[in-house]
Amino acid sequence: MSAPVAKRRITVTDIKGRKGSGEPLVCLTAYTSLTGVLLDDEVDLLLVGDSLGMVLYGMDTTIGVTLDMMIAHGKAVMRGTKRACVIVDLPFGSYQESPQAAYVASARVMMETGCAGVKLEGGIEMAETIRFLTERGVPVLGHVGLMPQSVNTAGGFRSHGSGAAEAADIMTDAKAVAEAGAFAMVIEGTVEPLARKITQAVPVPTIGIGASPKCDGQILVTEDLVGLFSEFTPKFVKRYSELGRQINEAAKAYAADVRAGRFPGSEHCFGVKSKKK
Repeated sequence: MSAPVAKRRITVTDIKGRKGSGEPLVCLTAYTSLTGVLLDDEVDLLLVGDSLGMVLYGMDTTIGVTLDMMIAHGKAVMRGTKRACVIVDLPFGSYQESPQAAYVASARVMMETGCAGVKLEGGIEMAETIRFLTERGVPVLGHVGLMPQSVNTAGGFRSHGSGAAEAADIMTDAKAVAEAGAFAMVIEGTVEPLARKITQAVPVPTIGIGASPKCDGQILVTEDLVGLFSEFTPKFVKRYSELGRQINEAAKAYAADVRAGRFPGSEHCFGVKSKKK
């Protein structure tokens, strides 16, 4: 028998090459090895997002996420995947100080997790940092529009780009990110016409979340997608399952069985013959 053919992992070059291909990039978040296993064959890119602070740790924002947390979850996702391109978020405070600080954080993330690259938020003010990283072998996924790490200065979680001045600023940000060398960029929480114009204007793939169907790809938080995160549901989320409700119902059934003495039964015990029906 011949040995099974090993899966080839999708690279950032593959992702960049999908610009304008007509085949949208399929992207989701992943924070655990199990999630990586379940999603690996279905997606092109998995983002270990700092959204894990809110989804897994119950934080109000992503601000409290640390580099150590991102590395731990990045390692877990890499262990569970063989095919998807895995990108890890740089958390708040790990890259804004200087390009050199960003490089130290990025190098640690890539060396310790084995991921394909990092994502950072910011436009024209981060262009120098993106260029510094990419020139030194660190692939960067950009992020413009709504930037969760800047939520305290941006007036909360809201859509962006409805006004002419703000739209112009976001377009400038997107062009700066692309020119600095990012292999792709996330456009989050922007009005649809602006996200469409950005996608037409930049030479690298755009990945939309609350943006436009005309983006080169789409991303959602997996826990939103499957109904595991129920604190709130953003307008741009489509629920494909209600696993949270199913888990709650399963827990209720289990609790009722335990309290009524129905579980465990003899068939669940060692050294006990099950009663014949």
